[in-house]
Amino acid sequence: MSVVQLLTRPSGFLPIAMSAAALGMVVWYVSIWGTTPQPDESGQARLWQLLMAAQLPVIGYFALTWLPRAPRHGMMVLALQSAAALVAAAPVLVLGF
Repeated sequence: MSVVQLLTRPSGFLPIAMSAAALGMVVWYVSIWGTTPQPDESGQARLWQLLMAAQLPVIGYFALTWLPRAPRHGMMVLALQSAAALVAAAPVLVLGF
């Protein structure tokens, strides 16, 4: 199995897509509302949290399924998934939302 083949599996690409959606939400929110602190957590913040938390079981399933079968390529996909999650979380951590 190659990395590209693993990324075609739903458990391979879904966490990356969820991170991209979460990052898109942050970019959209900042472009509309700016970086001023809000008095209450908005629906977008809760949806972002759900997207980020829902990745964990999918990543766990991927690791349990594909690491024993293709350890080298599985680790590369896990690194991509982790990097995508960090990129999606970075603006929230830096801006302090």
